[in-house]
Amino acid sequence: MEGVSVVNHPLVQHKLTLVRDKHRSTKTFRELLKELGMLLCYEVTRDLPLTEIEIETPLARMTAPFLKGKKLVIAPILRSGLTVAEGMLDLVPTARVAHIGLYREPETFVAIEYFFKAPADLAERLVIVVLPLLATGNTAVAALDRLKERGARSIRLVCLISAPPGVERMRGIHPDVPIWTAAIDDSLDESAFIIPGLGDAGDRAYGTK
Repeated sequence: MEGVSVVNHPLVQHKLTLVRDKHRSTKTFRELLKELGMLLCYEVTRDLPLTEIEIETPLARMTAPFLKGKKLVIAPILRSGLTVAEGMLDLVPTARVAHIGLYREPETFVAIEYFFKAPADLAERLVIVVLPLLATGNTAVAALDRLKERGARSIRLVCLISAPPGVERMRGIHPDVPIWTAAIDDSLDESAFIIPGLGDAGDRAYGTK
C-alpha cells in the first residue's frame, strides 16, 4: 500500500511474536516494547539528511557525516506509546518530546484528548508519532490533527501492529503522513481491538488489567 512500510526485519518480527504472547509478564512486555521502539526508530530515520563537519580523531583531522537540521520530536500517544518512545529516545537521546494524551471512548470509539504538550517550533522539526496499535485510526487521526494545528509539517507515524480500517482511514485523511508498521493484521472485533493483535498495550505494559 502506498505510504505504508511494513518492517520485516527478522529481529522486529521475532520480538513482535514474543510481545503478542499473552503469557509475557508485565516487565518482559515493557522491555520488548522498548526494544521494538529502538529497532523501529532505525527504520523510520534511515533517510534523515546528513551534512559534513570537520572533526579531529586521535590520529588525524577528517570530514565526517553529521545529522543536518533541527533535532527530532518523538511524540508518543499516552499512555501506551510511552514505552515504545523510550526505546527511540535511547537511540536518539537529544530528541525533543511531545506528549499527546488521548483515550478512546468505549462506546463510540471516538478519541478524546485530555493532555497535549509539545515544543513550540514543531514546524521546523520532523515529528515521529508513536502509537503501538493502529486499529480504527481515530486516535492517530486526532493526534495528527492536533499536531498540524500546532504547525507540524513533517510527520511520520510508527506503530507495531495495524489493521486495514485504521490504515485506510489514516491514508484517506492524512495521505501526507507515511506509516511504518511491523504488521498489518486481519481485522477488528466488535470492541475495535485488532485481531489477532496483542490485546490492550497500555494495560499490558503497566499491569492495570
